[in-house]
Amino acid sequence: MKVYADRPVRRTAQVLSDAFAAGLLAFAGWLAVRVHTEVERLRAPGDGLVDAGSGLRSTFDSAADKAAGVPLIGHPLADALHSGSAAGGDLVDAGHWQITAVEDLAWWLAVLVIAVPVVFLLVSWLPLRWRFTRGATAADRLRRQGSDGLDLLALRALVTRPLPRRASAAVVTAGWRERDPAVLADLAQRELAHHGLRLPAREPVSGKTSG
Repeated sequence: MKVYADRPVRRTAQVLSDAFAAGLLAFAGWLAVRVHTEVERLRAPGDGLVDAGSGLRSTFDSAADKAAGVPLIGHPLADALHSGSAAGGDLVDAGHWQITAVEDLAWWLAVLVIAVPVVFLLVSWLPLRWRFTRGATAADRLRRQGSDGLDLLALRALVTRPLPRRASAAVVTAGWRERDPAVLADLAQRELAHHGLRLPAREPVSGKTSG
């Protein structure tokens, strides 16, 4: 698999773009953790309500248990005290609700902080890198097949790439049909250059065929 171009300028740009993508993801992960941690601190009032409600409920329940033993008025007094225990339970429920809301907010904000750069990379960086890798890998595979592969590269350039300056389509097509080494090398180089690649040091293209 061909991940990076042969040409230094393009390869440097690709390395920098990959480093930027990795750095962006790392920063997003760090920021998501910080956001989650900071938002989680907002649950402190909810924890306080839970503690206060639990203490209040425990106090009223204990008092109600003791009041139940008082002759004549014990049971009515205990029922009244249990009402205070119910108020403590309401505080506990309110505290749990606030804690749950804060935890959900912290979670979704962390997800959002990570999702934004991930989506950005998925629609910008990743398609470009995948398109290059797929095209460069195919071109590199042809480049390694010797003269036959270079002929195919030349054909692809003839069909899809702009013609050389001051060169007519008829002349270039004739040169390709006659397997002119100079024409084949120029066309193959144009196709490889589109993918950031170079011709082999000694391009194995064959000469003209005899009539």
